[in-house]
Amino acid sequence: MKFKATLCALLLCSSAAFAEDGFVDLFNGKNLDGWFVEPANPAVWTVKKGELARFPQSSYLWTKEKYGDFILEMEFKVSPDCNSGLFFRTDPKNPVQGGFEIQIMDSFGKTPDKHDCGALYDAKEPAVNAVKKVGEWNTLRLEVKGPKLVCHINGQKVQDLSLDDWTTAEKNPDGTPNKYKTALKDQPRTGHIGFQDHGHDVWFRNIKIKKQ
Repeated sequence: MKFKATLCALLLCSSAAFAEDGFVDLFNGKNLDGWFVEPANPAVWTVKKGELARFPQSSYLWTKEKYGDFILEMEFKVSPDCNSGLFFRTDPKNPVQGGFEIQIMDSFGKTPDKHDCGALYDAKEPAVNAVKKVGEWNTLRLEVKGPKLVCHINGQKVQDLSLDDWTTAEKNPDGTPNKYKTALKDQPRTGHIGFQDHGHDVWFRNIKIKKQ
């Protein structure tokens, strides 16, 4: 009887800890419930063994729900020459100009620039090149709240910035040009989360999110 009481107490503590954690699964590991493809395409992303993978000739994949301030954690794996991305606060109808992208790329061993893994695409290079070799799983944690953005890859901080520093269209704070016709500080602070299909195989798993 004492053992049962102790077990129940442990289970209750475990449940409480889980609730206090606040994270929910963004990808259930079984199917694409809660997601949609844009542009519409008969081919869809595939789910196998709890992993989300790009299907040949599929389109970008987006959450049905919009998110503003959040913490997202996930794992990803790249293929040779992979070029993909994690979009957030983005308009699926206009992902190139209507949102933000953390670059996901096969850039192991490179001196990173504004287009390598961990970059805020075309706006800020990662502080370190933290991506692992092709075929190895990487962890990513993205935190956004208001203008503040912090991103870690494999436990290393690759971004720590304020979007409010991007005050001019087509120009970065360091004076270099970028593609954005709207200054990043003026971009919407709410939008969809998505994964880029750029013609290369890429895998994602254990995707979870906590609203802030």
